[in-house]
Amino acid sequence: QVQLVESGGGLVQAGDSLRLSCITSGFTSDYYAIGWFRQAPGKEREGVSCIVISTGDTNYADSVKGRFTISRDSAKNTVTLQMNSLQPEDTGVYYCAAHLGGFYCSGSTTDYDYWGQGTQVGVSS
Repeated sequence: QVQLVESGGGLVQAGDSLRLSCITSGFTSDYYAIGWFRQAPGKEREGVSCIVISTGDTNYADSVKGRFTISRDSAKNTVTLQMNSLQPEDTGVYYCAAHLGGFYCSGSTTDYDYWGQGTQVGVSS
C-alpha cells in the first residue's frame, strides 16, 4: 500500500523559507511521479510542482518558478520542496501526491492516485 506523509509546514514571515518533505513508502517500482499541491481557504487545490522519479524531470507552476525547488532522495524515499522567498499568497495546506505509472508531470489532481494528509503553511506579511 502506497503511503505519503508530509512534514515541514509552519508559520513564517514574508521572505522566509520552509522545507517540506514527503516521505513515501509502498512503491514497487520507480515509475511514478510525485506532485506537490496546495489549497488556500476557499480556493481549489492547485498544482505547485512535480517530479518524475525515474527521470528526475521537474515542473513548476508559474507562481513559484525561481522560488521553489523540488528534489528527490531515492535512498531516503523522500521528495522535498524547498520554498524560498515565501509570500502571503503561498499560504495554504500543502499536499504531496503520487501518480502511478507517471512518466510526465501533471498539475491535475485527477491524475494522482494517492495523497498525503497535508501540512499547513502560513506566511504573514
